Amino acid sequence: MKRLLLFIPVILAVTLGMVLFAGIGKDPSHLESALIGKPVPAFELTNLLAPGEQLDEQVFKGQVSLLNVWGTWCPACRDEHGELVRLARSEGVRIVGLNYKDQRDLALQWLSGLGNPYAVTLYDPAGRVGFDLGVYGAPETYVIDGDGIVRFRHVGVVTEQVWRELLEPVVRQYQEQG
Repeated sequence: MKRLLLFIPVILAVTLGMVLFAGIGKDPSHLESALIGKPVPAFELTNLLAPGEQLDEQVFKGQVSLLNVWGTWCPACRDEHGELVRLARSEGVRIVGLNYKDQRDLALQWLSGLGNPYAVTLYDPAGRVGFDLGVYGAPETYVIDGDGIVRFRHVGVVTEQVWRELLEPVVRQYQEQG
């Protein structure tokens, strides 16, 4: 029995090593989404800028959009914000914001101070829609086609390189098909 107990730490160490080895070389920003190819989940949220206005998944109908999940509590969201403003203003990209698990007054101050790249901003203080989307954390950005179908998911900061290499090709593909 004593000999068996001596092997338990070795077995645990080997198992842990195998798990860690399996993750080497994998892109941590690439998380599969069960929603790819499926409609955006049904929702009803208020407009961050107009609390009396109810919005639903119809905000994605008719035009390819980026859905950007963000919060004022998220340092990486601040890092990408300037690029989102540039995309909206210089590239004409339609971006829908999902203000996730945040306080309305802080989010409004953020947009007032840093600029507002969003065509519309959904306010999700409880994170219900984020949960339905499978949000792992902020920032996350989805490409939604003009029919409201999720086509791509990027976890992490949107940089110019991420736009050019990952998001723009998908956006342009579905704009051409639309």
